[in-house]
Amino acid sequence: MIDFSVEPEFQAKLDWMDTFVREECETMDLLFPEQGAQFDPDYAAAKRHLKPLQEEVKKQGLWACHLGPHLGGPGYGQVKLGLMNEIIGRSSWAPVVFGTAAPDTGNAEILALFGTPEQKQRFLGPLMDGDIVSCFSMTEPQGGADPDVFTCSATLDGDEWVLEGEKWFSSNAKFASFLLVIAVTDADKPLTERMSMFIVPTDTPGIEILRNVAIAGDTDPENGHHAHIRYNKVRIPYDHMLGERGGGFKVAQARLGGGRIHHAMRTVGMCNRALDMMLERAVSRTTKGKMLGEHQMVQEKIADSIIELEQFRLLVLKTAWMIDEVEAGRMKHGAPRKHIGMCKVAMASVYANVVGKALEIHGSLGISLDMPLAKWYGGHMSLAFADGPTDAHKSQLARAYLKRAKPAEGMFPSEHIPTRTAAALARYPNARDD
Repeated sequence: MIDFSVEPEFQAKLDWMDTFVREECETMDLLFPEQGAQFDPDYAAAKRHLKPLQEEVKKQGLWACHLGPHLGGPGYGQVKLGLMNEIIGRSSWAPVVFGTAAPDTGNAEILALFGTPEQKQRFLGPLMDGDIVSCFSMTEPQGGADPDVFTCSATLDGDEWVLEGEKWFSSNAKFASFLLVIAVTDADKPLTERMSMFIVPTDTPGIEILRNVAIAGDTDPENGHHAHIRYNKVRIPYDHMLGERGGGFKVAQARLGGGRIHHAMRTVGMCNRALDMMLERAVSRTTKGKMLGEHQMVQEKIADSIIELEQFRLLVLKTAWMIDEVEAGRMKHGAPRKHIGMCKVAMASVYANVVGKALEIHGSLGISLDMPLAKWYGGHMSLAFADGPTDAHKSQLARAYLKRAKPAEGMFPSEHIPTRTAAALARYPNARDD
């Protein structure tokens, strides 16, 4: 049975979160707006303000809820996590306040699934406590997210691995205590067995951050937090591999499904906030003798935004439900894969359309930095590249559906009306007799 209701006990948690994010997390956005400030462990003033808020979240039992019960978490499931992330998405500081900031969430899942007891104690414990941040270092400058052209390698030398090569867009590397690095360990093997995953502490000699690249929406072009890194003969102990040799793909995939759903629902949350701004502006401003909201083109922008956002929200929640059904054993493993891809593809366009329309309704104020809309809109394209380029997901989705299609048996399509009519009359030759 399909049921869109939320049980009262959990709704109470969502209501508390909504008030807390609006009153406290959005205030953090205003007090500490600097680029990447929420990840900087040395920003003393921000940390002083942050810690009491994190403690309050922990008292509510809402800290780091992304881990399932088999990994030591509360086990809310993806639908509930989606509803929580919808609220968290309103604020750039909220993910850190609630212990659910990317890439730390996915990295925590990897460590919980594949880490040894020693690795969990050294890296996962402080990460889950919010004392450190981490980095996922995968894409490369010569090939982006295409693993077929990765060249960064890890070579076994005695009881150590030696990493050599470059990585691109390793987010938060300059703040991280450790990096999770995918490197080629067996270049001659099939693609899915070619790479392995490693834990690399950032104080290891040979890690060179060449640049910290800023992106659209960032306010400081010289102080981005997407690192271009060179691993220059970086030596790490043999036991710093996560999972099996050649199992880097398997390890990496463990972090993507739920993470994409959380990312999508945070996008819904930010778009809800943009829609609120749109509605407020429409009933606050007059032009040509009428309120903005009385002009049909403004009404069209509002209506289109409401419909598009609701469609996307329902897609994401259905996908989250499918993941929960897999976890419960009621669906086959891999069943949500196509829907996860749909969420990824739709996310950037929905974000751009809703935020863009809100910006337009605000006019010159919208494109100024007096409102958050211009910064949000400037950063929307990053959603098209995070977790893999959108084009790759579109192609994958189309191929999956094309495999289900069958060619027409005759000269004309199977829905060709004259052909179907002839077949119908052959079955019922007297159907049209008077």
